[in-house]
Amino acid sequence: MSDKWNHRWLRLAHEVASWSKDHVKVGAVIVDDLRNPRGFGYNGQPRGVADDLPERLIKPIKNWYFEHAERNVIYACARNGISCDDCTMYVTHAPCCDCARAIIQSGIKTVVVDAACSDNQDFWQKWADQIAESERMCAESGVSWIWHKSDWGPCPINRESGNARGCDHE
Repeated sequence: MSDKWNHRWLRLAHEVASWSKDHVKVGAVIVDDLRNPRGFGYNGQPRGVADDLPERLIKPIKNWYFEHAERNVIYACARNGISCDDCTMYVTHAPCCDCARAIIQSGIKTVVVDAACSDNQDFWQKWADQIAESERMCAESGVSWIWHKSDWGPCPINRESGNARGCDHE
């Protein structure tokens, strides 16, 4: 899809992310080749599980209850009988390895990541190694990974450098 559509779908992913009750708000949108939305997901607790208990918002318990946005949208599509084959996922933050495996297994062909996720150095330090492996895993399986530089935030990553970990700052 064009940069214009990448931008639009990433903005929608950011809107979906705002629904999360976590302090790190992650959103994901799956779209087919005709630009029809297939599903939306954010990082949160499973359907039907109380999400208003403060103790469930604090680690380590939070990790037991929260699902990542990427898997949430894939599960939502599966629950509703919607195929993800040959679709594109737009996500506010780079997928972890668990999410990358789900993306590959669901048939998604392209992942568009908001490159501004790397602006948060705490996030980047925690996830950089896993993101590098996720990106490598997707490439090996034929899933395209696009770092989209949005106009709502700077992108400090120099992707042209070939640094798989994306740690060359401009």
